[in-house]
Amino acid sequence: MGVVDSYDCCRQISTDKGATVQDEQQNLQDLELANRLLDSFSRISEVINTRRLDYHTRLGRILKVILEYLGVEQGSLMVLERKKHLVVRAANRPEIIGQEQTLDDERSVASWVARQQEPLFIKDIGDDKRFNKMDSANYRRNSLLSIPILHKGKVLGVINVTDKLGDRDLLKEDITRLFDFSSIILSLLVQENLQQDLRRQQRILRERNLELRKQETVRAELSRLLIHDLKGPLAEVVANLDILSYSVAEENREFLESAQIGCDRAVRMVSNLVSIGKIEDGKLVPIKEVIEPGPMLAECLSSIKGMAKIKDVELIMEVEADLPQISLDRTLIMRVMQNLLTNALGYCTGNTTIRFGCRRVIGKKQLEFYVQDQGPGIPVAKHLSIFEKYSRASNKQDTLVGTGLGLYFCRLAVDVHRGRIGLESEPGQGSRFYFTLPL
Repeated sequence: MGVVDSYDCCRQISTDKGATVQDEQQNLQDLELANRLLDSFSRISEVINTRRLDYHTRLGRILKVILEYLGVEQGSLMVLERKKHLVVRAANRPEIIGQEQTLDDERSVASWVARQQEPLFIKDIGDDKRFNKMDSANYRRNSLLSIPILHKGKVLGVINVTDKLGDRDLLKEDITRLFDFSSIILSLLVQENLQQDLRRQQRILRERNLELRKQETVRAELSRLLIHDLKGPLAEVVANLDILSYSVAEENREFLESAQIGCDRAVRMVSNLVSIGKIEDGKLVPIKEVIEPGPMLAECLSSIKGMAKIKDVELIMEVEADLPQISLDRTLIMRVMQNLLTNALGYCTGNTTIRFGCRRVIGKKQLEFYVQDQGPGIPVAKHLSIFEKYSRASNKQDTLVGTGLGLYFCRLAVDVHRGRIGLESEPGQGSRFYFTLPL
């Protein structure tokens, strides 16, 4: 081998070694960048998940991590608010936080990026006539980079960076890294938007609930006044009808009885409204007395038989022998039975039977009162709701059915006695309403 050949060979080996060293150095640099990127992602994720920090503090700390990774001094994070305003919510210069730019600002870089939904790298903004020049008192370099934060085709914000440290200036390669960071910031912005929507909905609900409570108060007061004003005239009508009953001609007695039945219904309705209001307000305390179930049920039969006669419905009272005495509010429980009987009459047709009565509950210290009719029955789906306010078994229009407050009153009256009310019924099989009271 000649001297020249030996020299060329040595030079090639030296070149290969140099290339290998350069490759290794590049690999080390790439590995270091990757580790720094992963560390930055980890720090940002930790900030996002730190719930004790408020939204704006988290944005500020996230921006600081981004600026450190990119090696830039200046940066800001703008959030789109009120649909067309970009607001600075984080920046290395505190004095610009809160400043706004509208989306239609033609001289603003951030507004352009938001409208176009694409990144913008400007090597020297002084040469770009589209935008305002940067203030030389606050910025050392003229290059800048802005990228949009996008979610499902919509802009949520913009990230702006400038003033790269060292001899290097911003490069287009920084766009990729900034997009990587924007994808993480996106989760925080979406979360904040959802929380804002939730807070707005909660505020609307609170306002609506407040308005509903005001309306309910007004309605309750109007109802109270109406009920109070009705009691006097009704009592007068009932008294006059009672006087007429002693002198009415026999051929007109049917009309008088019909009028008395109507008045009785009106009186019960007013009484129900009064009692419902007191029970709901917690102001009604049962006035209990020890009574025999049989005589009380007989009195209920006497008060309701006129309605049954008009409807051509037979009433059969069933009282189990040797029933014990029970302590209850006689007036309330009688009205419960009258309401149940009136309800049954409202849904029964002529030539049918209603059975009602009282019996012991086997194995328990309770008495069960019941009303069983041969009406159309009630679907199982309505068994629970039937005892709610203004609920009715059907849309049937009947003068005896009422407004849907009767069964609600029954439930409340039984509840204040620490009892339980229920229903057994199937369509076409009639209905059996019952309630149990403790002995």
